[in-house]
Order: sequence, then structure tokens, then C-alpha cells
Amino acid sequence: MKICDGVELGQGRPLLVMAGPCVAESLELCLAVAETASRACAELGLPYVFKASFDKANRTSLNSFRGLGMEEGLRILAAVKKKFGCPIVTDVHESWQCDKVAEVADILQIPAFLCRQTDLLLAAAKTGRVVNVKKGQFLAPEDMGPVVGKLRTAGCERVMLTERGSSFGYHNLVVDFRSLPTMRSFGCPVVFDATHSVQKPGGNGTSSGGDRTLVPYLARAAAAVGIDALFLETHPNPDQALSDGPNSVPTSSLKELLKSVKAIHELQR
Repeated sequence: MKICDGVELGQGRPLLVMAGPCVAESLELCLAVAETASRACAELGLPYVFKASFDKANRTSLNSFRGLGMEEGLRILAAVKKKFGCPIVTDVHESWQCDKVAEVADILQIPAFLCRQTDLLLAAAKTGRVVNVKKGQFLAPEDMGPVVGKLRTAGCERVMLTERGSSFGYHNLVVDFRSLPTMRSFGCPVVFDATHSVQKPGGNGTSSGGDRTLVPYLARAAAAVGIDALFLETHPNPDQALSDGPNSVPTSSLKELLKSVKAIHELQR
């Protein structure tokens, strides 16, 4: 699948890396993260896509930081794209956002909680951009088949599917790695979201918790099963991040993590 000129993923291709902060906290932060991540990927020979959300519409608490707004968020993403020449992936939460976001983003991402929202899927499909759908924590992997069907019916053939863990009791997620070959059977590249898979939704009461120390283990396991892309949230100081800090990878350790996952991905391939 071609994301844009010079960036592809799929069978026989290098592992695609989608990485960045959970939310676009500031232009300075996004530029710093993109510089570190793009350099690490270039040195490892891995294609890179910058990830950040312009709005976190599903925060646990009303008082939690959501972002700087759509206009400023997209301005930041456009600046990153211009400076580093990398594709952009960001979330859309409502149908009306899709056309505007598609002016900047190369990949429109459908959040897990919204993966069955028909109008949102159709609006994203009609932009002509790649659509990455995160499998809902409440869905079996085979339930993503109809999701793919909705997108293809609307004319979108460039569909990616992401595993990000399944609900296991309260405040806990587990990863069933059988979901990766199941979702691949729909003819879509598969992505593993290693950082949200260690999240503890609502685990801190007014925010979600997580355990970033487990990210490398799950990422390497996913590479051994077989993935086309790895999704990671990374931050220079995760403990100070305004969203999803507990499960974000420090940018200082990103390259070593990618190096180990790349080695397993190449052996599996």
C-alpha cells in the first residue's frame, strides 16, 4: 500500500513506524519529537509517519487537556510535515472533520471507540486518503470485516487495521495476537499499537494509567507474529506529558526499541 510518494507498507516492505506524542501539545514539542523519531527511522532504514492528535475527544475527565483546537492542531501538523517531509496520521472524531483534516493528513485514523460509526467511516473513505481503523477494545477481530466492508463500499481501498488490546475486566487490556492474522485475512495491512495496548483505561480515576515498561515485550511479540506497521506514542518526558504519559515511550529509548523490533520483523518476513 502506498501512503505517499516514497512511503509504502505491506508484504516485502520495511516496517512502517507511526510515532509521535499522544496530543499536539505545542509546535516546539512536535518538532522535537519528529526530529528524533525521523532521524532514528532514517538511520534504521524504516519509513516514518508522524503521529499526533489535534483533539483528544475521549478523555476520561472533562478537565483533562484535549489539545489546542482543530485549527491550531492542524497548523502544527502541517508545519511538521513541511519541515521533515514525513506523512501525517491523526484522529478524526466526527464526520465533518474529515475533509478539513485530509488537507493535511495522509492517513485519517478512526479511534477504537468509534470504529463502527458508519457515517464517520464513510466520510473518511470519501476523502481519498488512507484510513487506519483501530479495532475497538470491545470487538472480536473478525468483527472488523464489516468495518472494512463499509470503507470499501464507499470507495476506499487503502485500509489499515490496528490492534490495540481488548478489554479484560475493569481498567485492563490484554492482547490476543491471533487478531493480527485474522485482520490480515481481510486483505489489509495490520498495525500494532504497542503503547495503547499497555494502557489501563480510567485506571487513575480521572485519567488512564499504563505501564510503559511492557511496550518492548508486546512490540517484539507482534513483530514475531507478523505486522506491517508499528504505532507508538513517544514523548521526551512521559511523566510530564499532557495525555497518555504512563504508556508513552521516552524518545531517548525509541531508537533501541525500533532496532530490536526491526530485527524480529525482518526475521519473520
